[in-house]
Amino acid sequence: MSQSELSGSIAQAMASRRRFLARSLVSSGLVGFPALLRAGVLTPQARSTSPNSVILLWLNGGAGHLDTWDPKPMAPREIRGPFSAIPTAVSGVFLSEHLSRQAQIMDRLTIIRSADCTDSGHLPNHVLQTGHRDAAPRRNKQGRNFPAIAAVASKWCGSCVPGIPASVAFYVSKQSVALGGWLGQQYDPFDGNIGPKAFELTPGLSKDRIKSRRRLASQLSTAGVGPDLQGHTEAVGRFDQQAAQIVLSGRAKRAFDLSLEPQDVRERYNAVPWVDQFEVRGQMNDQVLLARRLVEFGARFVTVVLSAKGNSATWDTHGNPVKVGYGGVETGTKPLLPPTDHLLATLVEDLEERGLLDQTLVVAMGEFGRSPRINHKTGRDHWPAAASIVLAGGGLRHGGVIGSTDRIGGEITERRVTPGDIAATIYRHLRVPLDAQYLDGSGRPRNIVVDGAPISELF
Repeated sequence: MSQSELSGSIAQAMASRRRFLARSLVSSGLVGFPALLRAGVLTPQARSTSPNSVILLWLNGGAGHLDTWDPKPMAPREIRGPFSAIPTAVSGVFLSEHLSRQAQIMDRLTIIRSADCTDSGHLPNHVLQTGHRDAAPRRNKQGRNFPAIAAVASKWCGSCVPGIPASVAFYVSKQSVALGGWLGQQYDPFDGNIGPKAFELTPGLSKDRIKSRRRLASQLSTAGVGPDLQGHTEAVGRFDQQAAQIVLSGRAKRAFDLSLEPQDVRERYNAVPWVDQFEVRGQMNDQVLLARRLVEFGARFVTVVLSAKGNSATWDTHGNPVKVGYGGVETGTKPLLPPTDHLLATLVEDLEERGLLDQTLVVAMGEFGRSPRINHKTGRDHWPAAASIVLAGGGLRHGGVIGSTDRIGGEITERRVTPGDIAATIYRHLRVPLDAQYLDGSGRPRNIVVDGAPISELF
C-alpha cells in the first residue's frame, strides 16, 4: 500500500470512529448535551485558577450618557434633556434623577465618562463586547469573527468550579450577544434562556448507564486504528467527560433553579417599576438574580442583556413614535431608567452582602452613547464619540469618576478610554495573560488586547 493510500485509510477510519462516537454521545440521552458542547461548557485548557468572575449588564441599543451617568445640568434644555441631576454619596458627582439608588451607592461604583466607542454598532460581536475596533461587521467583513471578551475568558479560564458553564448569556435576541468567533463555537456562551431543563436526563436513563457509555466511548477512543492527527477524537472525549460531569453533578441545574432562592430575595430583585409597553416585563429581574446565582455557583462570565425587545433594543431611543418601546428620551429612555437603576444597585448590594463583590466585577455598558442634541423626534441618535460605562466590585478602587466630556457631552476632554482598555481591565481581573494570542481563520496570530491597557486608576 502506498503512503497516500495508507493516509487515506487512516483518515477514513478516524472519520468513521468520530461519527460513531458522535452518534453514541447523542444517543446517550442527555437533554441539551450537544448544545452544552457547542456552548463551550468548560475550556479544555484552563490557564487561570482565579476565582474571579464577571457580570456584564449589556444596555442593548446604547444608553444616552447625558440622561444617565454624565448629566449636563448647566447646558441648554435641548442638550441637557428633560431630567434633572441629583447629588450622590460622593461629593461633586451627579447622576440623572432617575438613578437615585445608584446615587446612594456611588462610593461603590466607578463611572467612566470618557469611553471612546468609535466604529461600534448594533451588530453581533460589538466593539465594546470584544475590545477590538475592527469587530465592526458593517465596516470590516471579518468583524463578526473577533471573539467576545466572554469567549476569551472561557478559553483561558474555564468555569471557577467543575460542573457549571463557563460563560452564560441571557438575551432577547442572540444578535445582541458577541460569540466565540475565531476561537470556535465551543466558546459561544451557554444559552441561559434554556434554564434547568437543559441539564435534565431523559426519563428512564440512569446515571450509571451514562457512566457506562462514557467508559465505552473512552475505550473506543483509545482503540488502535491510527493516529488522531488533528486531535478530533481527543476533543470529543474531553468534551464528553466535561459535559457529562456538568449534567451528572447537578450543580448547574441547581444554579438555574430560582425556586431554590428565598422568596424575600426574589421579591427584592422584583421590587422594580415597569411599564406595560415592554414585552418581557419582569423577565430581566430574574435574569439578573440568576446572574448572581451563577457566579455564586462558579460561572466565569455572565451576560444579561438589559433589553425588553430585539436586536437594537429599547435603548436605541431615536424617538420614532411608531416603534413602541423605543420612543424618545421621555417615552423610551425614561421607562428604562428605574428598573436599570434598581437592578444594578440590588445586584451590587446582594453581591456585597454575600461576600462576592470583591471577586465579581460588574460592568454596565452598551454600544455607544447618544447625541448631545435632542433631535426633532424628541430622541437622541447614535454617538460613538463618547459614552459612559459603570463598574463595580472586582476588588477595584471605586467611588469616583474617570474621564470627562465637554460642556455638552459631545467630545472627550480627559482620559480617553478605549475598548481595548476595557478588555484589558477585565482580563487583568480574571488573570488572563494580557499578551495571550489566538489564531484567526488564516492561521495568523492575533492579540487578545489591542490598543489597550488595564485602567490604572482602578488598581
